[in-house]
Amino acid sequence: MQSGYITPKQKIVRGDDTKLKVIIVGAGLGGLGAAISILLAGHDVLVLEGASEIAEVGAGIQILPNSSRVLQQWGMLNSLSRYATRPKCVNMLSWKGTLISSLDFASSAAQYPGTFYWDFHRANLHTCLLERAVELGAEVRCKARVVGVRADSDSDSNSNLGSQVVGGRDGATVVLESSEEIWGDLVVGADGINSRLRELLLKRADPPTPTGDLAYRLLLSTSSMLADPDLAPLVTDPQVNYWLGPDAHAVNYVLKGGELFNMVLLVPDDMPADGASTLEGNVVEMRKLYEGWDPRIGKLLGLCESVYKWRLCIRGPMDRWSHESGAWTMLGDAVHATLPYLASGAGMSLEDGAVLGECLSRISSKSRPSKRHALKIYEECRKERTEMVVQRGNLQQYLYHLHDGPEQEERDRMMRMVPTPKGEALAWRDPELAPRLLGYDALRDVDEHWTKEEKVAVQCRL
Repeated sequence: MQSGYITPKQKIVRGDDTKLKVIIVGAGLGGLGAAISILLAGHDVLVLEGASEIAEVGAGIQILPNSSRVLQQWGMLNSLSRYATRPKCVNMLSWKGTLISSLDFASSAAQYPGTFYWDFHRANLHTCLLERAVELGAEVRCKARVVGVRADSDSDSNSNLGSQVVGGRDGATVVLESSEEIWGDLVVGADGINSRLRELLLKRADPPTPTGDLAYRLLLSTSSMLADPDLAPLVTDPQVNYWLGPDAHAVNYVLKGGELFNMVLLVPDDMPADGASTLEGNVVEMRKLYEGWDPRIGKLLGLCESVYKWRLCIRGPMDRWSHESGAWTMLGDAVHATLPYLASGAGMSLEDGAVLGECLSRISSKSRPSKRHALKIYEECRKERTEMVVQRGNLQQYLYHLHDGPEQEERDRMMRMVPTPKGEALAWRDPELAPRLLGYDALRDVDEHWTKEEKVAVQCRL
């Protein structure tokens, strides 16, 4: 972590006249992050999770400077530091193992004071978020799958979203699979890439868009690696490594203080188009895809006994993220799922929660206009930024998977330039992208948009 101090937010104390009852659908990273942020804004939060227990699937996750700022603002620095691995740099390598370029993380983070690059096992990050949300007062329910949402709105009178204002209330009701109904002033859909609430809001089927890639995710014990002189440095000197090759790439880094080694292999999608998005993989087939690559990759795959593969999908932009009643909005992968090639999918979800909570911290009533205004600012802050990340993730897919030849040589030449030009493949150093991606401050963004709205309102009254 670099010099500079990021001040944790203090919880706002509200009276019942301005305190919202917020229902968050989904207890993933984005849903729990939103819970923390909204609780800090002084509101009550109920998190509904369809699964039978709170658990995070997956392996490693990289926290970049922008995400580290959010987590520190939520008062989580001490809890997270117990689980963090602190890599010193990222290396971009050819598929044969030749170093193309590196980025020193300390130097990069120094441009954004108080921030850092840390790596986590997803389960540890998820646990820390859950504990912080509960500490702040969140109620979390499992086995509570939401199948419908009905807004207390006098619009959409003939729609499946409902139309009546019940007892003077102005919010929304979620309907569970069990037929139980729960009312809140605001519903937040954080139910992931296969979001049911997205389709309810759009009033149509809207499946995720396949990208043509899939991911093999491996977690290896480092004990065997430490016995091999070629692999031991990958454990004892924590770094993030990217191998770039024809139609594929590979990423790895250390987790849990050197106990585990996280490796992700990104290859063309060969899964049945109409089948499940996660399947058990064939280790022999996986190894064959990386024949001829850096011998270290072959050795690492030789340590793998079983593996699963995930189809990688994205979400196209939504025209609007919120219901017109101001009683229902969306965040995270349900809105803007991206390829993991910027290591920014979870970061965007955490930022969504930070911005939404900050907007709700500024409301002075529970009225429909007040909620609409907060959600308007929330969407203005987030829509363009998250679309930028999705689009850049698609570009990274192209850049990482170039075949050997003139384009690949130009990509590598750009990464070796000092300073590097905009559009280079090491995106965290791209002089155009990096300050926008890594230097983002959710509180400042809300400030700027909120002030702009107030100035426009004053001008309209003049």
